[in-house]
Amino acid sequence: MELTPTQMTISISIALTLGGTLAYLFWKQRKEAKEALDRHEKQKAAGPATATQPLQLQAYERLILLVDRIALPNVISRVNQAGLTAKDMQLLLTQQIRQEFEYNVTQQIYVTPESWEAVRNLKDQNLLIINQIASFLPLEATGQDLNRSILEMLMQNPKASLHNVVADVLSYEAKKLMQ
Repeated sequence: MELTPTQMTISISIALTLGGTLAYLFWKQRKEAKEALDRHEKQKAAGPATATQPLQLQAYERLILLVDRIALPNVISRVNQAGLTAKDMQLLLTQQIRQEFEYNVTQQIYVTPESWEAVRNLKDQNLLIINQIASFLPLEATGQDLNRSILEMLMQNPKASLHNVVADVLSYEAKKLMQ
């Protein structure tokens, strides 16, 4: 069976149309797959930053609360108990600061190293102040004597307390995240 020129033209036209349609569909499918891959890569690249931002902000919030809770005047007012010796009060104050710090230690993975270092330095400074003042008190000193001495030292030297500076650093870092 031989094809006439008209049949041959129709067959070629059908083949070209079919081939062209298949080529177009293949191209369109590849283009859509590439666009989907690009979108996925962009989401993947942006995802961790945007996914962790609420966790980072929450960490800064918790650390600002920690800074407030371990500020010496606040610790003293929270744990103040009548009838304790200076040694017992010293132990109670230092334990309270350490517990608060340890409770929030995991927050360091969400904040800048500088922010975490500032919080750690505040904790260390407060423990040092408590221990230094306690070491200068007489053996018969009461917990009230220790508390009063710490508060007097802070009033005489406001720069000795870092908690406002550390809170400002944490607040600044959190605000940078929100921009």
